[in-house]
Amino acid sequence: MIENQRPREIAAIDLGSNSFHMVVARIVGQSLQIISRHKQRVHLASGLDAHQNLDQAAIQRGLNCLAMFAERLQGFEPENVRIAATYTLRQAQNAHVFLKRAESLIPYPIEIIPGTEEGRLIYLGVAHTQPENGRKLVVDIGGGSTELIIGEDFDTHLVYSKHMGCVSYDQQFFPKDKISAKSMAAAKLAAEQKLESIASKYRKKGWQYAVGSSGTIKAIREVLIGMGCADGIITGKRLCQLTDKILEFKNAQDLNFQGLSDDRKPVFAAGVAILSAVFNSLEIEQMTYSDGALREGLLYEMEDRFRHSDIRTRTADAMAAQYHVDMEQANRVKNTAEMLYNQIEPQPGLAKSELSTLLGWGALLHEVGLSITYPGFHRHSAYLLRYSTMPGFNLEQQTVLATLVRFQRKSLKLEEMPELNIYKRKHLYPLIRTLRLAVALNGQRTDDPLPQIKVKADKEDWLLSLPKDWENNNKLLAADLRQEQEYWAKAGWGLNIK
Repeated sequence: MIENQRPREIAAIDLGSNSFHMVVARIVGQSLQIISRHKQRVHLASGLDAHQNLDQAAIQRGLNCLAMFAERLQGFEPENVRIAATYTLRQAQNAHVFLKRAESLIPYPIEIIPGTEEGRLIYLGVAHTQPENGRKLVVDIGGGSTELIIGEDFDTHLVYSKHMGCVSYDQQFFPKDKISAKSMAAAKLAAEQKLESIASKYRKKGWQYAVGSSGTIKAIREVLIGMGCADGIITGKRLCQLTDKILEFKNAQDLNFQGLSDDRKPVFAAGVAILSAVFNSLEIEQMTYSDGALREGLLYEMEDRFRHSDIRTRTADAMAAQYHVDMEQANRVKNTAEMLYNQIEPQPGLAKSELSTLLGWGALLHEVGLSITYPGFHRHSAYLLRYSTMPGFNLEQQTVLATLVRFQRKSLKLEEMPELNIYKRKHLYPLIRTLRLAVALNGQRTDDPLPQIKVKADKEDWLLSLPKDWENNNKLLAADLRQEQEYWAKAGWGLNIK
């Protein structure tokens, strides 16, 4: 009798501004079975100073939590764990210090994700855990940012991330835990001002259900239940009543609500102020709570059976269309780059396999900057890939794409390469060389297929083997390759052609 295969277990960790969360799930048939949840209040955002640097105490609190999580993940393969960092590590100027120290504690890469990507993943987590069909508005108030998403089924239509969270607003409007009507009104007004630029878009788009996720809205719901609102539904009227109750106290530590934990007390008033502003600005009638959030979104996207389409492919295709990329040329360069890279890395590991995928997208999008102007288009391409909203890509992946297209042509000023956290510079060098060769070999932009080309790599020295007499019949290409040899030589690389 064949022994049943053990179900795959996957884990997702959300490094939030207020708390770190980990959820572990088992894949059973066509569903995810949550088998454990872990939460640690870290207060990372409270460690940001005026220069946006994390203090050592906050860094240590975060590292201590990761060390605990690592114990639960012993034996997990890298492809079964995703760690996403949000607002505070996006903002922190010294995030690299935290990431470097974390490497020795937890053997999985930490992805710092953009706010819009955080919103997309939050929506995915909610969509998978909510039974209602129809268009949803999802609101997630974190420690440092608030995400607002409108979507339907598993697709998002509007995604914004605003720099307002219960920790940052607590520090700004309720210092030393002091509560007053004046501070409450100021916090609500500030949040409404943040929402002013997007509110009409959301109201115009509309939704059938408003859903809240994560700790702030969960705490508000539990307090409302404790006040006698048994259904747990949040309404504007109930938020006003809750605000009046909060204002009966002068200090956050004195808040005495059934269902409110001691560690939530300091940031509770700020969270209520932000949610009240969201209700007012978007004219929300009522909101329910969902257990699904960012970490559930990470889990569902990790498992292929639940991935409705590769969001990154759709993002790349949409970007190519937006910037009028010549797709025939883009695919020629992509196919050549993949052919060359497969010779360099015939059996790539997980990390290099991911890099080879990014190489393909970089090749597809290497000419997006032509939509701005031809001179220096490689720099324009890099800027667009680094700073555009690209659903499905984390900040490191966008930085890799930008770096590849930045160095696709002209001189190799490698000292201008940005710092990376998950990958090392040396990991990118083979990709840069590969893309440069693919761009050069397709410089004529013709449909004539390339002959068989072979490449061998010996560290920094590459050998490009071309068919006999091919260069004689392609003199312009031969000149381009000679120029390429000069660029490589100045960077300390070798390109031999035979």
